[in-house]
Amino acid sequence: MRQIVLDTETTGIDPAEGHRIIEIGCVELMERQLTGRNYHVYINPDREVEAEAITVHGITNEFLADKPRFAEIAEEFFEFIKGAELVIHNAAFDVGFMDAEFARLKPVRKTADHCGIVDSLAIARARHPGQKNSLDALCKRYGVDNSNRELHGALLDAEILADVYLLLTGGQTALSLDAGSDSAGGAGGIRRLSGERAALAVVRASEEENAAHEEFMAVLEKQAGESIWRKLQNAE
Repeated sequence: MRQIVLDTETTGIDPAEGHRIIEIGCVELMERQLTGRNYHVYINPDREVEAEAITVHGITNEFLADKPRFAEIAEEFFEFIKGAELVIHNAAFDVGFMDAEFARLKPVRKTADHCGIVDSLAIARARHPGQKNSLDALCKRYGVDNSNRELHGALLDAEILADVYLLLTGGQTALSLDAGSDSAGGAGGIRRLSGERAALAVVRASEEENAAHEEFMAVLEKQAGESIWRKLQNAE
């Protein structure tokens, strides 16, 4: 399965009011492994970035003045995401902006017609109801390093979300007595996943260790009767 973890930054919050995408960041996963293939671009929106938005992502109008328009990068961006499953935190926001950008071009494209869409925010809310499920809150809960995230940035946020998504959808990561705590998942401290991490080694018991185990089981069963483990073993 090819997945693209995606994030955007924008001039404001509503594409219906003419707000535009100014940054796209994508991280590729194949079979839930980071491949090292990313896509990142800044975009000139041909309009002012709202002051409130600048306080969130720090991307100024001056910085964007010499960047390409969306029409100039649309085809390469579409080719990168086409056919993949997109993993997006609060997907309706980003997909709404992407569809608004594609609607300005020919041929008109709708993201959902060419890509699967997974909303990691919806997954997090289902798994952690009643808790904070922002990207920062999930980083804290799952022990993902977001220390470089002073401001929002599309590529950095996509990289962080990739780590969070793999942990969020990979089963239990820690045992906590406090189900309501935002720090309930960080066993082992801060982590970032690596696409180059090696497979875990399988260490099998030696003949001496197996013999010692059998001796222990014999003593245990003499005192307590046949164990469930032994019944399952004999049933095989």
